[in-house]
Amino acid sequence: MYNVLVADDHAVVREGIAYLINQQTEFQVADQTATGSDTYMRVEQGGIDIVILDLSMPPGESGIITTQRIHTKFPQVKIIILSMHEEQEYINQAIHNGAMAYILKSSADTEIINALKAVVAGHQYLDSNVMLSKADLEEINSDEVAVELTGFASLSKWEQEVFPFVALGYSNKEIAERLFISTKTVEAHKANISRKLHLKSRADLIRYAVHHHLIDL
Repeated sequence: MYNVLVADDHAVVREGIAYLINQQTEFQVADQTATGSDTYMRVEQGGIDIVILDLSMPPGESGIITTQRIHTKFPQVKIIILSMHEEQEYINQAIHNGAMAYILKSSADTEIINALKAVVAGHQYLDSNVMLSKADLEEINSDEVAVELTGFASLSKWEQEVFPFVALGYSNKEIAERLFISTKTVEAHKANISRKLHLKSRADLIRYAVHHHLIDL
């Protein structure tokens, strides 16, 4: 039995996916999350084999970043993107950053089941309505897709956790309570973020986050 984590900011979507998956003999939904940060932290706790992840779960960390973080730290966890975004740019970035499957929300439920069966067999899977050209495959395999994430990738795990909350205007106390750390630790992480990314103000941080698609507003 494979444990699946369903990550989407809409509860009705999560419940619908969970109902579909729990009808399968090989898969069961172990948990649900509504933000990128919560998704990463749930995977970190263990017991998850597959993540079905929405790319847009505002306000918070971009799903592209969540995909990269999970794949880098937990490469054994299979990631399936389930998104409304049909643009090739999103598909290319998601696959480049570690997603094994990309499904469109506008497609039939069978696409999700097909993707689940493919990834546990070690295969990539693309929605039948998605077509990748030779140029797309070259882009996916090139380092240029992730160029914008270089600075962000230099941040520590906890700095990456703190980053979206700072950009979204959470106070030190709110961030500390959400991540179960002290306010002094939050302040230290914020200082390190500013230093590593050469940002002098929160306005600079917001511009950086929006420009590099690190958060969804």
